[in-house]
Amino acid sequence: MNAVIVGVLLMLGLTLFRVNVIVAMTISAMVAGLTAGLGLSDTLNAFNSGLSGGAEIALSYAMLGAFAVAISKSGLTQILADKLLSLVHGNQQNSSQLLSMLIMVIILGCSIASQNLVPVHIAFIPILIPPLLVIFNQLNIDRRAIACILTFGLATSYMVLPYGFGGIYLYSILHKNLVDNGLEIVNTQVPYAMVIPALGMLAGLIIAVFITYRKDRDYTQDTPSGHVKPTDKPQLSAQEKRKVIMAGTLAVVCSLLAQNVSGSMILGGLVGVMMFSLFGIVKWDQSSDVFSKGVAMMAMIGFIMISAQGFASVMKETGDVASLVSACADFVGENKPLAAAMILLVGLLITMGIGSSFSTVPIIATLFVPLSMEVGFSAMATVALVGTAGALGDAGSPASDSTLGPTSGLNADGQHDHIWDSVVPTFIHFNIPLLIFGWIAAMVL
Repeated sequence: MNAVIVGVLLMLGLTLFRVNVIVAMTISAMVAGLTAGLGLSDTLNAFNSGLSGGAEIALSYAMLGAFAVAISKSGLTQILADKLLSLVHGNQQNSSQLLSMLIMVIILGCSIASQNLVPVHIAFIPILIPPLLVIFNQLNIDRRAIACILTFGLATSYMVLPYGFGGIYLYSILHKNLVDNGLEIVNTQVPYAMVIPALGMLAGLIIAVFITYRKDRDYTQDTPSGHVKPTDKPQLSAQEKRKVIMAGTLAVVCSLLAQNVSGSMILGGLVGVMMFSLFGIVKWDQSSDVFSKGVAMMAMIGFIMISAQGFASVMKETGDVASLVSACADFVGENKPLAAAMILLVGLLITMGIGSSFSTVPIIATLFVPLSMEVGFSAMATVALVGTAGALGDAGSPASDSTLGPTSGLNADGQHDHIWDSVVPTFIHFNIPLLIFGWIAAMVL
């Protein structure tokens, strides 16, 4: 048995049975290593060596979590939530659907902007979403639709828009690895090759919002034990609101400038928190509490990302990624339709296990570019195949921040399950269309 297949399928099976994601990845990594004949000691060494790769990511999310807590404590998000609540109460029942769509459009815009225009990635989710949960409840919005909207913005925008994280994925990672493996193509052509796969994501979003999760879904307004109502804030006076808006806007701008100049999410989060303290919105003696709550908010995501790096390290150490692709090459021969399907399916399997398209492309490019050129795919078709194969699974992996981020905000009151309300819906509505449209792109480009 191929160790990669065994490890990924076991990890997915365990998480579907509600085993903790970290536990599932650790067990699956051990089983994959033993299946490949590494032995327990070598498997543990490979797993441990990979853990350090996720430390910077985890600290970045913790710092951004502290920034999110500072914004929440300032009352900035409460001002937005109160404004939306007044719209809910001021409208008749027949216009609630229009208001629901307006909220969804705003969330979609924020999600797309977080990757390209204002590259804060998932940090905006724990800031924006928790105060809006009470509004979702009153409008009976199915949170699975919101999860799909958030994941669409987080994943699709970097696939096709070459700015911010999109510039990193399309130019620094995808194009660089394609060229390094012998493909001749100009970097500006790469985004165009990803347009058709991105249309598949759009089709999945439309189906999720207007068909699958169109009906109302009831949530309790009572916060379960162990969760804090994000809207339990003291009312601010008009003068205090103006101060909060001014300080909050300046803090966000300074945070983004610090992050863009330094390239460090850690510094960006730190600058944002310090700006709130300088304006007196967050008292100096409260800074320790802010950081503690920020770490607590993002701790699960951080540890999952660290575990995912260990899991990926074991997958690489087994050497079965290369053998998996070689077996596919022997199987498809010169059959281009079958080759395209196999490349995409293997990419889906690998990315589901690693949880990051950014980490997957360097692995699969070395294997798929020669295979695509041998089968006879054009340069644009090869870009579409490798780019789609890398992105596949990012939207539906239990270890992906494209699913972990939405869960961190939507589960603030304990009523949104990570696997069944984030992972499964996004896998169905994005990975399946992405497979289909990625295959079409390979055939027509």
